[in-house]
Amino acid sequence: MANTTTIIKPAPAKINLMLRILGKRSDGYHNLQTVFQFIGLEDILTFNLTFDGKITLTGDQVSTNAEENIIYLAAKKLHQNFANNRGVTINLEKNIPIGAGLGGGSSDAATTLVVLNQLWDLQYSQKQLMDIGVKLGADVPVFIYGKSSWGEGVGEQLKPITIAEEWYVVIIPNCSISTAKIFCHSELTRDSNPITMSQFFAGNMINDCEELVRKIHLEVDYAMSWLSNYSKSYLTGTGSCIYAKLNNEDDASNIVKQLPDNLLGFVTKGCNTSSLFQNNWDVAKR
Repeated sequence: MANTTTIIKPAPAKINLMLRILGKRSDGYHNLQTVFQFIGLEDILTFNLTFDGKITLTGDQVSTNAEENIIYLAAKKLHQNFANNRGVTINLEKNIPIGAGLGGGSSDAATTLVVLNQLWDLQYSQKQLMDIGVKLGADVPVFIYGKSSWGEGVGEQLKPITIAEEWYVVIIPNCSISTAKIFCHSELTRDSNPITMSQFFAGNMINDCEELVRKIHLEVDYAMSWLSNYSKSYLTGTGSCIYAKLNNEDDASNIVKQLPDNLLGFVTKGCNTSSLFQNNWDVAKR
C-alpha cells in the first residue's frame, strides 16, 4: 500500500425496493424498514495521495463551496483523527443525478471513507467506518457494507439479503427532491406497520413517500403514469427517480427507446454486491 499514490474507485447508485416509515423519533429522524439493492450507474472518484496535509476536491460538478460537499466532510471526519502531513486530492466524475433517490452523495461519501482508510493506512474496521458514515447520512452505511440489505432503524441497521438481480428501467424526471423536505412534510405517512422479509418477497414493495412525492412533484407523477403503461412502476427512496422491473435487457431497452422527449432514462441491472468491492475495480498505480 505504501507505493500506491492513486486509487480510482466507483461509487454505485442504489434503489430502494421498499420503504416503510414506522414513526418519527425524538431526534427528528424516522424509524423505517427498507430494502437496498445496488445498480450499475456509478460516480467515479480518483484519489491522489499528497503530503501537504490538505484535502482538495475537484470535478465539473463540485461547487465553489467544496468544503460543504459530503465527500469533503467524509474525508475531514477521518483526517481529524490523525496528526501528520498526509492529505489527498479527490476528483469527482458525477454521473448519478442529485436529489434522485439513488444515493449518489451517500455513495460518494462511503467510497471516500473506504478508500482513505486504505490510502492513509488508518486500519478502521468496517463497523467503525459505518459508525462514522451514519453521522454523514443515513444511507452511507449500506454503501460501506457493500451488500444488498434489509435496513431498519434510520436505515443503518443492516442484514444481508439476496435479491434476484433483475433488469430495470430507471427514469429520471426533470426535478431534484430534497430528502429532508419530504421527511419533514406534514402529509408524509409515518405510521406504517412493520413487515417481515417473507412479506416483502411476496410482493409488498410499498414506498410510503410515493403518494406525497407524486402530489407535490408533478414531473414524478407524469413519469410514473407513463412507465405504468409498460410495467408496474416504483419510486426509489424519496425520489425523484422511478423504476420498473423487466424480464430481460431487451424488454427494458425497448421501453427506454419509447421514452418521450421530456424524460430521460436508462437500463441497468440489480447487483447484490457493490461495485466498490468487486474485483474488476483494481487499484490504479501511477
